[in-house]
Amino acid sequence: MDLEVSPALTIPASELGWRFSRSSGPGGQHVNTSDSRVELFWNVAGSAVLSDDQRTMLAARLGRRLVAGVVTVTASEQRSQLRNRETALHKLGELVAAALAPEAPDRRTTKPTRSSKRRHQAAKVQRAATKQLRKRPSGDM
Repeated sequence: MDLEVSPALTIPASELGWRFSRSSGPGGQHVNTSDSRVELFWNVAGSAVLSDDQRTMLAARLGRRLVAGVVTVTASEQRSQLRNRETALHKLGELVAAALAPEAPDRRTTKPTRSSKRRHQAAKVQRAATKQLRKRPSGDM
């Protein structure tokens, strides 16, 4: 099953590798006999569907997640292997899409407006007055 990351990028099933193992967690006695934990791996460095720019961007943004040019995603949240396969595909798709997304523009620093400063100060005065009312009355009478 091919993985569609975006309309412009689809990873063919032939480039995806699967590994299955026993999962910890819920499942009772069934968990001891079924290989429901899924590891999905994809060789970014050797992929034919990526351009050189995309490959460079993925290598830079997925730096720690790449081991010898291969990104690995695991899923063991579900009890069935089929659902864990779907979860792993979804995780890999989101990971690659986020890594290939264009960077957000730098934030332009702004100062608070005069009226927002005034509102902030008024809120502080109101809060102080509320706290003053909670105090125990003094014995000066």
